[in-house]
Amino acid sequence: MLLKIFFPQCCKGADSGLLIGRWLPGHNSAVVLAVIHFPFIPGQVKQYLSQLQSLTQVDLTVLGSWCKPSEGQEGVQSFLKDLSTIFPHGRWLQLSNEKGKKCFSCQVNSRDGKVIESGDKEDQGDQVICIHYDQCKVMLSQLHPAQGGILNPKTELSELRLVFQTVSQSQALFYIDKYDEGPFKLTHWQSEGREGSILVELSKQASVPVCLVLAWLLSIWYWVCKSRILNLWPMRFVSSKLYSCIQLSHRAEHLQTISMPRKAEDHTEFMRKANIFVSFLVDMALGLLLISWLYRENRIRRLADTLVPVADHIAEDLQELLKWLMGAPAGLKMNRALDQVLGRFFLYHIHLWISYIHLLSPFIGMILWYVGLSACLGLTFALSVLSDIVALLTFHIYCFYVYGARLYCLKIYGLTSLWRLFRGKKWNVLRQRVDSCSYDPDQLFIGTLLFAILFFLLPTTVLYYLVFTLLRLLVVLFQGLLHLCVDFINSFPLFAMGLRICRSYRLAAGVKFRVLEQEPERPLHLLMEINPLTYSAVLQWYRTLTYSCYPKDSWGVLCKNLFIGELIYPWKHKNIKTD
Repeated sequence: MLLKIFFPQCCKGADSGLLIGRWLPGHNSAVVLAVIHFPFIPGQVKQYLSQLQSLTQVDLTVLGSWCKPSEGQEGVQSFLKDLSTIFPHGRWLQLSNEKGKKCFSCQVNSRDGKVIESGDKEDQGDQVICIHYDQCKVMLSQLHPAQGGILNPKTELSELRLVFQTVSQSQALFYIDKYDEGPFKLTHWQSEGREGSILVELSKQASVPVCLVLAWLLSIWYWVCKSRILNLWPMRFVSSKLYSCIQLSHRAEHLQTISMPRKAEDHTEFMRKANIFVSFLVDMALGLLLISWLYRENRIRRLADTLVPVADHIAEDLQELLKWLMGAPAGLKMNRALDQVLGRFFLYHIHLWISYIHLLSPFIGMILWYVGLSACLGLTFALSVLSDIVALLTFHIYCFYVYGARLYCLKIYGLTSLWRLFRGKKWNVLRQRVDSCSYDPDQLFIGTLLFAILFFLLPTTVLYYLVFTLLRLLVVLFQGLLHLCVDFINSFPLFAMGLRICRSYRLAAGVKFRVLEQEPERPLHLLMEINPLTYSAVLQWYRTLTYSCYPKDSWGVLCKNLFIGELIYPWKHKNIKTD
C-alpha cells in the first residue's frame, strides 16, 4: 500500500520531538503540521491538542516521532518510539534526519506489529513517498477547481484539497513561536517569530468605525432616494435614463457591500469585497487626478470657450448636409415635394438648436465648473456625466434619427401590409399569423394606389433615414466607448490581479511535483510546488458582476432592427424588459 507523508520544509531542521498533524480521512496519507521539541510532558501535549481541535475543528493528533541526531541525546529515539503506547494510533511514523544526507529516512510501525521500512526490497507493495511542501504558501493559498466551476461542499474532497484545507484551518497551531514562554516549543513556519504588519493591524482596527459611519451615511442616502418627490414619474423616468444616476446607484451598492461589519464567510466573498474596495480606491484616485488637471491653468474656462464654437460648427455642417440632401445628392433624383418638406423641417430644428445653445452660452462655464467637481466621486462618475453631456449636446441628432426612423418604419410596415393585400393575405392579430382573405375590387384599387405612392416615396425616406442613422451610430459609438471604460473600472479584479502578479501562490490552479531524492533503499522524496492561475482564469473567477453596457440584442437582431426602422436605445440593459 502506498503511504504519502506531506512534510513541511520548515521542519527539516527541527530538534527531536513529536510530529503533530492529521491523518486524511478516506486516504492513506498524513499531513505533518509541526514538531513539538523534546523535552515535553505527554499529558500537556494531549491537553494542548484537545484545545486546538476545539479551535480549528481539525482532527489533530500525534503522527509519530522526529529524530535529529545531536550530542547528549542518544537515547531520545528509543524514548520517542515508546511514546506510541501513550498516543495510540493505527500507525506510528518514525522520521530520522541523518547526517550527510539531503533527506530523511522513514519507518512506519503499525498496531499489529508490522514494520514498514522506507527502502524495504522484500515488500514492494508497501511504499512510502515523502512530499515536501512550503507551509506558508499552502496555508495562504486558495485551490480552485480544475473545471472552473463552483466547489460543492457536499461532494467528497480530493486528497490534495484536504491537504490545503488542513493546513489553512490549523492557523491556531502556528501562533506559538520560540519567543513564547510555554510548556514546550514548536517548529513550524512561524517559529522564528510571528509574521504580521502593524499597518494591517491598525487598518483592521480603524475599519470598524469607518464602516459604521459609511453605513449610516448610506442609510441617509437611501432614505432620500425613497422620498416621495424623487419617486414621482418625471424624476424616476429621468434618473433611469441618465447614466450618471445609474452609476451613482451602482457605487452606492458597492459601498454597502464593503461597509458591512460582518466578516467574509468564505474566500469568494472576501475576494469580491477586496476587488470592490481596491477598484473604488483606484477610481477615486483617478478622479482626483482628473480634478487636479481640469482646474489647473484655467482649463475649465478654455473648455467652455471651445464648446459653443464646436456646437455651432456641427450645426453648420448639418445645415450643409441637409441642403445637399434637398438637391440631387450623388446624382440621385428624389421626390422633390417630400424632399423639400423634410429638409425644411430638419433645418427648422437646427435653427431651434442653435438658439438653445446660444441661450445657454453665458452659463456654460459655470455649469462645467460645477460638473467638473463630480470627478471627486470617481473617474467612472465623471465619465458617466460626460456621456450624459454628450447625449444632451447631440439631442437634435437623436431627434432627427427618431423622425427618420419612424417615417421609414411606417412606410416599411405599410408596404408589407399592402404586399399581403395583393396576394390575398392579411395579418391575424389574435392568432399572430398570416391568414387568407378575399378583397373586393375597390379595396384592391385603393391598395394599389397606396402601394405605388409609398413605393415611389421610399427612396427619399431611405436616404434621410440612412444619413441620420449613421450620425446617431457615431454618437452611440462614442458613448459606448465611455460605457466600456466605466464597466472596465467597475468590473476589473484589481486586487486579484495584484495577488497574481506579486504573490502568485495565493491563487492556485493545482500543484506540480519535482523529484528531490530517489535512492534504492530510501523513500522517494518529492517537492510540491504550486501552479498559479492563469490571468484569463483570474478574470473569469474574480471579475465583479456589473450591469452590462453591451448591446441588449445580438448583432443579427441589431441589424434587423436597423433594416426595419426599429429605434436603437443604448440605455436598455439586459435586465430591463420593455414592450
